[in-house]
Amino acid sequence: MSLPPYQRHLASGDDLVTGYEATRTGFVALALEKNRRATPYVDEARALQAAASQARTPADLRTLPGIEVGLLTAAGLSDKSLVHLQSEDKRKAIDGLIENFLEPAGEKFVEELVFRFLLTRGDTLGGSMRNIGGLLAQRKLTRAIIAALQIAGISYRWQCSKTKQWIDTNANDLNIELSLRGLSWKNNGQSRTLIYNLLVPLVGNNVDMCLFNLDPDALQNTEYKTFDSYVALGELKGGIDPAGADEHWKTARSALDRIREAFARTSHTPYTFFIGAAIEKKMAGEIWDHLQQGLLTNAANLTKDDQVTSISMWLCAL
Repeated sequence: MSLPPYQRHLASGDDLVTGYEATRTGFVALALEKNRRATPYVDEARALQAAASQARTPADLRTLPGIEVGLLTAAGLSDKSLVHLQSEDKRKAIDGLIENFLEPAGEKFVEELVFRFLLTRGDTLGGSMRNIGGLLAQRKLTRAIIAALQIAGISYRWQCSKTKQWIDTNANDLNIELSLRGLSWKNNGQSRTLIYNLLVPLVGNNVDMCLFNLDPDALQNTEYKTFDSYVALGELKGGIDPAGADEHWKTARSALDRIREAFARTSHTPYTFFIGAAIEKKMAGEIWDHLQQGLLTNAANLTKDDQVTSISMWLCAL
């Protein structure tokens, strides 16, 4: 009798626990990504400082060309909010910035302007970082799945998240995980398509990963409503902070429960799996229990390369 797929890389729940070194590495990776994303905002602040330095007084800023958006940002307005404001509203916001904050700063008004600009951009950066753990997790898993396909000599196609177009693989497929939404390949002549972050009609919620037994064109025609086209569904949680580990698992467990309940009303039972970056001991024990009870088909710790490779090969072989 063949072993359950999870036993190819797990001997017990303890194997799922995230170690200190992995946690530290994860935090460093997040910090580096945050700095990378902050670079354009720092460059904008420098440009605003250079332009604003031409003004002799705060009031002169109103007449300088090409800095209106910078002034509005320093006034606390986001790029999205600007779409909903009339010219008069924007003028009032700039007037308020100058009268209430820049003029009281005296000769240091340019510094005050730049500081306030960066505060608003910091909020923007914070918003973009909220799901960065999930994005980094998706990228890492995608690279592992592609590696498994390449090692097996299986060609694949990938879907661009922006254009939604499916693209044939080629030698220039470097960094495609940065803009990838899906993968498609053939396993022993059978079509397989993997889609990230999909609203599953039968479940009524988004599911992090869905593997289908159809090619992209046929899948599109079903509008994802054909229940027996689902081969596997899984939750992917990339947050590395141990303080949020239990909450991530509760969210994933609820999602997996909904999946099981939804498919229980059909004649089809797809595989289910969980992949997480921050897994604490108690949480690992619960996941192990779910695996042994058959509530989960497979699970892996995203910070452990052997486990990521094993679950990726399993997905590619389904």
